[in-house]
Amino acid sequence: MATVTIWNEFRHEREDDDVAAVYPDGIHETIATGLADHDVHTATLEDPEHGLTEAVLEATDVLLWWGHEAHDEVDDAVVERVRKRVLEGMGFIVLHSGHYSKPFQRLMGTTCSLQYREDGATERLWIVDPGHPIADGLDESIELPRTEMYGEPFDVPEPDRLVFVSWFEGGEVFRSGCCYRRGSGRIFYFRPGHETYPIYEHEAVRQVLRNAVDWATPTDGSPRTFGERD
Repeated sequence: MATVTIWNEFRHEREDDDVAAVYPDGIHETIATGLADHDVHTATLEDPEHGLTEAVLEATDVLLWWGHEAHDEVDDAVVERVRKRVLEGMGFIVLHSGHYSKPFQRLMGTTCSLQYREDGATERLWIVDPGHPIADGLDESIELPRTEMYGEPFDVPEPDRLVFVSWFEGGEVFRSGCCYRRGSGRIFYFRPGHETYPIYEHEAVRQVLRNAVDWATPTDGSPRTFGERD
């Protein structure tokens, strides 16, 4: 059983009645209900050290990250702490507007910018790598009836594996499921999750997150040594 930490700003849900109506207990708590088979913990922006102390991260197998309006408020020392743990092997799942988060930007080395439009249009996520473990148990596509559009260009490095490509009613497309390795850690960026739509209650989205946690969980491998040898 993986130890999972779900990090969420928990800002919109306390300031916006429309968001609170969708996620009354916070986005992190809704995501947690879909990962009940794991040892799940939550952390938020207002917690001491944003809830991501050395001890918490050391005990975390996979960290999920949802952020939107307060990326700049995340302390750089915590950002470096997350980056270091990913390089050491902690899995990192970045959700929706978390593409602009400091940890993701530092791990990608790019702006992670994109196009967007908040129009509540239909999105269809097509599985373009059906053999990937993150696609296990899914149909050939996932349809979300109302969501925010993200469109290319998406300023990230070429993914190691691309699992999902989204199509939107406006004709835009987007790389919505990107897999990376950084050091010993596995990273998955997953696009869906705008705060005013109940995306994280969608069973197929929950299946993606369960699969992604399993894929990103560290596994034992050969020892890694660096530096001068005898």
